[in-house]
Amino acid sequence: MRSLSGIGLVLGVLFFAAALTPTLVPRTYVIQGILAGAAFASGYLIGVFIRWIWLYLELPAVNEHTRRRLNTVAITASILVALWFLWQATEWQNSIRLLMDMEPLDSGHPLLLSLIAIVTFVVLLCIGRGFKFLAVRSSRYGARYIPRRVANVLGVAIAVVVFWLLATDVFWRFGFNAIDASFREFDALIEPASPQPKDPNKTGSAASLIGWKSIGRAGREFIASGPSAETISLFTGKPAQEPIRVYVGLQDQRPAMERAKLALAELQRVGAFDRSVLVVAVPTGTGWLDPAAMDSLEYLHHGDVATVALQYSYLNSPLSLIVEPDRGAEAANAILTVIYDHWTRLPRENRPRLYLHGLSLGALNSEASLDLFKIVGDPINGAVWSGPPFANSLWRSVTTERNQGSPAWLPQYRDGSTIRFMNQDGYPEGAEFAPWGPIRLLYLQYASDSVTFFSPLGFFRQPTWMHQPRGPDISPELRWYPVVTMLQLLVDMAFATTTPLGFGHLYAPEHYVEAWRAVTEPTGWNEDEIARLKSYLRETMDAALNSAGSVEDAYSNRGG
Repeated sequence: MRSLSGIGLVLGVLFFAAALTPTLVPRTYVIQGILAGAAFASGYLIGVFIRWIWLYLELPAVNEHTRRRLNTVAITASILVALWFLWQATEWQNSIRLLMDMEPLDSGHPLLLSLIAIVTFVVLLCIGRGFKFLAVRSSRYGARYIPRRVANVLGVAIAVVVFWLLATDVFWRFGFNAIDASFREFDALIEPASPQPKDPNKTGSAASLIGWKSIGRAGREFIASGPSAETISLFTGKPAQEPIRVYVGLQDQRPAMERAKLALAELQRVGAFDRSVLVVAVPTGTGWLDPAAMDSLEYLHHGDVATVALQYSYLNSPLSLIVEPDRGAEAANAILTVIYDHWTRLPRENRPRLYLHGLSLGALNSEASLDLFKIVGDPINGAVWSGPPFANSLWRSVTTERNQGSPAWLPQYRDGSTIRFMNQDGYPEGAEFAPWGPIRLLYLQYASDSVTFFSPLGFFRQPTWMHQPRGPDISPELRWYPVVTMLQLLVDMAFATTTPLGFGHLYAPEHYVEAWRAVTEPTGWNEDEIARLKSYLRETMDAALNSAGSVEDAYSNRGG
């Protein structure tokens, strides 16, 4: 304890306390404890760095006796603050759970939470001490032969290189190879719930140009899970067509452009260009497509829909974005280029309306594939992008340049004739839009979705979406703290799919109904029928999720 920095402990305890406040996603006491411990370590590191700077600049320091008394008073005061925050932690978590219709917590388990936080802090402190030990030993050895300050810089550089090599070449390389192989094998598995289609017009059937095994697990789930014409007609009471779903997986190991051409050939084989609506859907990292989005569209248009998708990764979205950031954009660009080039050669009066769709990483890659300058002469009809990640360039630009007075969590952009935003409650209250133009781009996003609203700038600046008024699913107790809030939002991103459906990063079918309805304008529906469709799709999805058990199906990988 004597070796610990006083100012480091003070800042660490205050950071620990701030980490107990709510952000976007409810947290268990285990996750809260790990987060609080990481925040403690961050505060401690900053405190140690401040003291080092002070001493390095040779600024006046108080004597040892005074320093100890000041440390005692400061640490005691900060502990009292932390105890008060621990007392409030349960209520703060319940402030989020209440907005998401979750059962309130009886206790936040403050003792267990604190114990987990201390263990986390000690582990991170040991790693930091190991870094310091290596840097000091290296600099001392170097000082025998080179000037002291040069040796100090060299010692730190050596420690950085060693730790970086350990992280990348040892843990990361072996860990990634194991994960990649695991995901690849998992993608190749065939679940009994996904039998090979017998209908020759189905992708993966004996008549298909695409083999059932080569489609991959996520693709098979997508093909097998869609509603049939009979199911749609039974609900609507009107004639329906069998929806067309075409999917080319990564098990077919050809380059993206060749697989895109294969997808086009399959679309032509099954008559997709005779449908009224054609959707180029970009999946998430694992290749997953959200049934909430696709089923909603197919019901709205009585099955008169064709959807095509190209897999680009086996990994889940965060890993795919970190490890292979260009593959998703390459695949999305390949499939859109091939489909668009063929589509533009068709007679305008006889071709389907062409739309884009993507959720999360799929939205990022789908947006990146859309070159507005390339299509300006013959534009696609629109897009529905849900849960757009904060890295989406067009989304970020539009949000930044939103109309004055509109909130960052639900912007209004210019006259709304090209780009609009929706959340659980639809359009912004009181919004007035000009009629849609030739292309309709719509973002479906929730204010509680940290995948959308995370920002590295939150390290030192309050994000604009925290300003008043706030989103309907954001706790009124949320506050911004430098460094800590960014750590909280990083954790929120990791657990953004643990919320109930319709919050966080889990997009509900009833909200997709409104999004697709706004963009595609299906005919033959009145408000009562739309309300009944929303209830039916929500009940169907809830039933599927509750009955899935340990068997993964198309509904299980919520959020991608």
